[in-house]
Amino acid sequence: MEMNSRRVLYQNAADVRLPMASTTKILTCLTVLNICKNLQEEVVIPKEAEGVEGSSVYLKAGDKYSVEDLLYGLMLRSGNDCAVALALHCSSDIARFCAQMNKFAQSAGALNSRFENPHGLPCKNHYTTAYDLTLISCLAMQNPVFKKIVSTQYYPPYGWKNKNKMLTLYEGGVGIKTGYTKQAGRCLVSAAERNGMTVVCTLLNCPTTYERTSELLDDAYAAYSYEKILDKDLPLTIKTSNQTLIGYSKQDVYYPLLADEKSLISIQTKPKRLLKKQEFVGEFSIYLAKQLLFSGNLYKL
Repeated sequence: MEMNSRRVLYQNAADVRLPMASTTKILTCLTVLNICKNLQEEVVIPKEAEGVEGSSVYLKAGDKYSVEDLLYGLMLRSGNDCAVALALHCSSDIARFCAQMNKFAQSAGALNSRFENPHGLPCKNHYTTAYDLTLISCLAMQNPVFKKIVSTQYYPPYGWKNKNKMLTLYEGGVGIKTGYTKQAGRCLVSAAERNGMTVVCTLLNCPTTYERTSELLDDAYAAYSYEKILDKDLPLTIKTSNQTLIGYSKQDVYYPLLADEKSLISIQTKPKRLLKKQEFVGEFSIYLAKQLLFSGNLYKL
């Protein structure tokens, strides 16, 4: 999926509900960033976070860390103990925190998912789809703090190295999260930036996550180019019954296109009823063949 437009570039069994292991933490991190605005807040590690099974940074009850430290432990080292500590710090209760996770998932458009814990350990009603998890990941990667964390290869304060090999294996790799349990199999969500286009790729239950992800990303960049289909400074004419007006979108619009799609882009305009102090004079619609891609207001010069 291309990050900004959310265009699906390739999919296979994308709507099948599956466990997602530690790729759950993508949403955990995003939820924490939405709840906790001060990343330097001190967190006293609760006893519930000590000794959580699975991957861990070995937190001890009573130790003190910042929210930021724990987010790096969560995303670089996949600390299940960090997930519990952050959830309890933000919401005082795991179930309440998971309710917030589900709320943010739905706001991302992930309507076929359910999150029952913040770490991804096996749980009966804890599942997502490749499509949903990609939507969540696109939203997360548009958060600059999230992007900075998941693209970090090494966190010096605690000597934490990022487990995600895509950062070094793939040219342009900028994140985001690995996952594995026996139930979920090998999972990987990756993001790469090339030629101005950010592509997010999700694999669930794939034995060769790194190799297959690299193939899919290579195919996406070979087939699609990120094209400017509307320039913010391009004057567009709007015809009314008695006059012709000029309007500007005030935004550049980009979209991933196959080579044979470039000639299929069209822009249509129509007037809007003018009201006092109204800045816009009409609206534009951009189509790929007959498919509406974008629409918006056209403003006076």
